[in-house]
Amino acid sequence: MAKENKALITLFGAAGDLAQRKLYPSLFNLYKKGYLAEHFALLGTSRRPLSDEDFQQMVLKSVNGMENEEGQAQAFAKHFFFQSHDVTKPEHYTVLKQRLEELDEQFGAEGNRLFYMSMAPQFFGTIALNLKNQDLLTKDGFNRLVIEKPFGRDYESAKKLNDELSQTFNENQIFRIDHYLGKEMVQNIQALRFGNTIIESLWNNRYIDNIQVTLSEKLGVEERAGYYDQSGALRDMVQNHIMQIVAQLAMEQPVAFTDSDVRVEKIKALRSLRVYTPSEAAANFVRGQYGAGDDTNAYRNEDGVDPNSITETFVAAKLMFDNYRWSGVPFYVRTGKKLADKFTRIDVVFKKPLIDIFANPRMKSEQSLNSNVLTIFVEPNSGFSLRLNAKRAGQGFTTEPVDLKYLQSDEAKNESPEPYERLFHDALEGNHTNFASWAEIAYAWKFVDVIRKLWDIEEPQFPNYTPGSMGPAASDELLARDGRQWVYHLNH
Repeated sequence: MAKENKALITLFGAAGDLAQRKLYPSLFNLYKKGYLAEHFALLGTSRRPLSDEDFQQMVLKSVNGMENEEGQAQAFAKHFFFQSHDVTKPEHYTVLKQRLEELDEQFGAEGNRLFYMSMAPQFFGTIALNLKNQDLLTKDGFNRLVIEKPFGRDYESAKKLNDELSQTFNENQIFRIDHYLGKEMVQNIQALRFGNTIIESLWNNRYIDNIQVTLSEKLGVEERAGYYDQSGALRDMVQNHIMQIVAQLAMEQPVAFTDSDVRVEKIKALRSLRVYTPSEAAANFVRGQYGAGDDTNAYRNEDGVDPNSITETFVAAKLMFDNYRWSGVPFYVRTGKKLADKFTRIDVVFKKPLIDIFANPRMKSEQSLNSNVLTIFVEPNSGFSLRLNAKRAGQGFTTEPVDLKYLQSDEAKNESPEPYERLFHDALEGNHTNFASWAEIAYAWKFVDVIRKLWDIEEPQFPNYTPGSMGPAASDELLARDGRQWVYHLNH
């Protein structure tokens, strides 16, 4: 049975695209399942004037087409209210406070308040400070803050933002959204590792040759060009999504599966990540920018992009952890736009046997064994694959790779919550397991800042890859120098 969460949600940026595409449908799913019921309300704010009725129609439109019982969507929308609000004006928080107190009493939220910031990050600190100074926090229930990325542009700006938020909220009240941590198969990493002796016993540098993480996007920058040209793939994908996935792959087993214990081990893993010198960064990082393709613009010709932009749309890198478990094992990561397809996958490449008896000259065979590879398919398919060597059927003795594969059924995928639904539920429950802590973000920024500073003073040769490829040639060369190759690669 679902446990009802009693809460009053204040959403800053309630008329925005993210709210309409992701947040309202996610809340509706929680409502349908009973995690939200009679004792919740959402007060949306933005600078534009909207009546409660107009806002409720916006919410109904955002959940239109979602499966529900008759009248359920209308009942859900009745929990939504709107207040025109300028976050920079302290006097506006007085009106906000009055409305929150009225809604708290009307819906019996018992003083539980969740403040969700879905707007430009430069306002995060201002909002947090006004929530405290204008006395919008309750003393009876919980007060929690949910914030979207980006969390800073570098370590210094991230620290400044965190210091501002910390004037109002404690670390255990802050929930930093990374929607990749809400994905089914990212959450499965820990189940796969710590729930299976056969996996965890091999999860170290004695048996693993390298680990590869690929976050591939088929589309270009689309409507995000203005933001993206100021960010780039390094800030947009590597500092947050990739670093969070890598931390889960590299971490030690926690004492217990609790949010505090999981965070301890993720932080320890990121502390051991080797921070490169500028020369090491140049050798171990590759950047790219897509050019023109068949019927597609080059990045520099996209609407809203500087025609001389040197913003990277692709990053590949080799990461190293300096600890007992992972010494000598490279973690190769890559992400980019306008690549061959849209998918996210993790490939764990195991070492080959020390002696390949099947390649013995007396066997008169030129074959060699393939590496065993454990693949975690994150999206669009969800599941696992384990590549083994087996004897090919028929006369003679030759080996061939075979895949043991499990993919989630369509029924199971349909039942799996969307990332924002999971993360909203966790925030309402006060569970930090799938949210980034300040320490994790700090270590990630310190690592990324070295690369960013190097790239800001070097002139790249852009564009350097074509749409539909898997990035620039230098990405393949990064692995080739180590005698390796990407597990997923296009056949030319």
